[in-house]
Amino acid sequence: MASATTFFDFTPKDKRGQDYPLSQHKGKVILAVNTASKCGFTPQFAGLEELNKKISEKYPDQFVIIGFPCNQFGGQDPGSNDQIQEFCQVNYGVTFPVLGKTDVNGSKAEPVFEWLKSEKPGLLGLKRIKWNFEKFLIGRDGQVIQRYSSVAKPEGIEKDIIHEIEKSKSG
Repeated sequence: MASATTFFDFTPKDKRGQDYPLSQHKGKVILAVNTASKCGFTPQFAGLEELNKKISEKYPDQFVIIGFPCNQFGGQDPGSNDQIQEFCQVNYGVTFPVLGKTDVNGSKAEPVFEWLKSEKPGLLGLKRIKWNFEKFLIGRDGQVIQRYSSVAKPEGIEKDIIHEIEKSKSG
């Protein structure tokens, strides 16, 4: 992790356990979210998908949401990777990438989350992810711009995403 300087330096696993190089999204604005299928915030999948479609329509190939399913908070994503994918697609029509199940805290935390937390600590400087659906806005340069708590609704951060796309439009 010490050598990583941007979000794009990491390669978490996808839903099949294969490498998913985040570098494939270089040059795009990213919203990274730790998700869960059985959480009070799970309806945010609908808002995230709406946001994904709306922004991708207006700014094609400039924005991507990446879901990182996590079962560390109240065991709220107990299913297999396939069950999680099915849940997201059937219930919310999710079209953005939802990767393999991930730890975001603790000794087995995914390195990209260790980096995100150190780049943008939460309230009172706490690095720990507090609950499902925390969100990180990442600029085209791979740097963390903002961290949002679980209660921040996707539609409430749309203006921040658009601002970032607009200010850094490439081409």
